[in-house]
Amino acid sequence: MPSAAARPGRSCPSHYRYSPRVFSREPSLEAKALYVVGGLYGNPFALEAVFALARRENAALAFNGDFNWFDAELAEFRQINQAVLQHTALRGNVETEIAGEDDEAGCGCAYPEWVGDAEVARSNRILERLRETARGFPDLRARLRGLPMHLVAQVGGLRVGIAHGDAESLAGWQFSQETLRDDPGRAQAALAGAGIEVFACTHTCLPVMQDFWTPRGRVLVANNGAAGMPNFRDTRYGLATRVASAPSAEALYGARLGDMVVEAVPVQYDHEAWLACFDRVWMPGSPASLSYRKRIASGPAYDVEQALRIGAPTGAVTRAA
Repeated sequence: MPSAAARPGRSCPSHYRYSPRVFSREPSLEAKALYVVGGLYGNPFALEAVFALARRENAALAFNGDFNWFDAELAEFRQINQAVLQHTALRGNVETEIAGEDDEAGCGCAYPEWVGDAEVARSNRILERLRETARGFPDLRARLRGLPMHLVAQVGGLRVGIAHGDAESLAGWQFSQETLRDDPGRAQAALAGAGIEVFACTHTCLPVMQDFWTPRGRVLVANNGAAGMPNFRDTRYGLATRVASAPSAEALYGARLGDMVVEAVPVQYDHEAWLACFDRVWMPGSPASLSYRKRIASGPAYDVEQALRIGAPTGAVTRAA
């Protein structure tokens, strides 16, 4: 039997990898305000809410992967992808795997050891169903295949590195809340070579905002968790990362870097409509229902206070949830 690290859903393909130095380049996106939207997971109501947030302040949007996941019906898949691909978008492991036919990586999540085998197997099955849906849209698959894995944006005075996973891999877990809590050293080393002030990511499902001091100065990791699902206990909204010069009255928490703020902003979608849509596509006993319905209904066992980890004396901005 192959090792756990080599099994579908746990492996990290070599073509997912890159050097932190890829972020030491000229920005390809410039904006006065930016929303980074990771983990939309095929939630069309969250997509509507994100568009409303951006329109309100004429902000740019960057979708950093896994905007697909639960959108396993043809009409939903078309709707999500046609809308997202009108904006700046990066591919996550989901887009990478549904755009191809290689089964070796499974869902491409590269799950760490603390995620159980049953959950890994269910994610592989979700990916298989979604890939079958994607086969009906060869043009969209080609566009997903061509999306980049990383991006550098200039937002005011901040250089923002954007990727789905971490500073070394599209499916990396270095910037998960668990790894940043228990073993932050590798993340700090990677950030030291990235040449950015903010790293905006997603992939690992739970949000965290944590700062590091490197030889080049302070660097902030802003992992938004998921835009399309609740991120905190007993909540019914997703999260997006906002970078702007003025703070948002709606932000749950954030950090100030110079004259800019980086914040976690609620994505207030229609919860009841999304739950009904999810239940129609993923019936009880389906892999997605077993893995995700409880979280979609009432959030994970994680609290806002656990997500903000700012060491700078005047760097944290917190508000009531």
